[in-house]
Amino acid sequence: MGARPEPQVLYVDNHVLALHKPSGMPCVPDSSGDPSLLDWGRDWVGREFQKPGNVFLGVVHRLDRPVSGVVVFGRTSKGASRLSDSLRRHDLEKIYWSVLPGKPSPSEGRVNHWLLKDPSRNQVRVLDEESHGAKWAQTSYRFLAEQGSRTLVELIPHTGRPHQLRVAMASLGLPLLGDLRYGARDPLPDRSVALHAVCLRIPHPTRDESIRLLCPPPELDVWSFAGRERMLEALA
Repeated sequence: MGARPEPQVLYVDNHVLALHKPSGMPCVPDSSGDPSLLDWGRDWVGREFQKPGNVFLGVVHRLDRPVSGVVVFGRTSKGASRLSDSLRRHDLEKIYWSVLPGKPSPSEGRVNHWLLKDPSRNQVRVLDEESHGAKWAQTSYRFLAEQGSRTLVELIPHTGRPHQLRVAMASLGLPLLGDLRYGARDPLPDRSVALHAVCLRIPHPTRDESIRLLCPPPELDVWSFAGRERMLEALA
């Protein structure tokens, strides 16, 4: 496996920085000691705007390490606080693409269930009923395309639970390609999970307008579907 791709800047202004996080990179520093997206963003802002010393970037949300896609940071404390408030109010739109080993039935629907996380194993399981520590999760899905045995499926989370989208598809008997933690048979060549945050719409923290951020999936075989560019254009 070659070197990991570098993050890419999708959008920047005085209050917001949006980056394309590659799979395999943690959003924030962790026990591995590997470079994080937060560190990369701080370094980029320091170079781009010639800011000496510590650069402020406020963490608003995260993606799991093996997942790729758009991640937003606040460049000011006001920006970070207001973006975080929008997240808590669900006043934003997140769209993910996933690749599954088959077609869900029905081809469009919603998965609702209780999820309980085991922090010691960093794993989430589905419960049949409410229990202490469990969180209610809601996920919409929609079939988009088919390529051989693989399917491209759009996922929209209506709640923000750990591993929510990965567990939702596994509960349908269709674990994401490469997601060994939740039942995939084989790893992907780059050890990623076939889940990508493709589109994010957020209210701007200081202007009366929204920002719509589009982040195409990596140029990898697993994401090769006929009509992909047309489907991306439909999101713009």
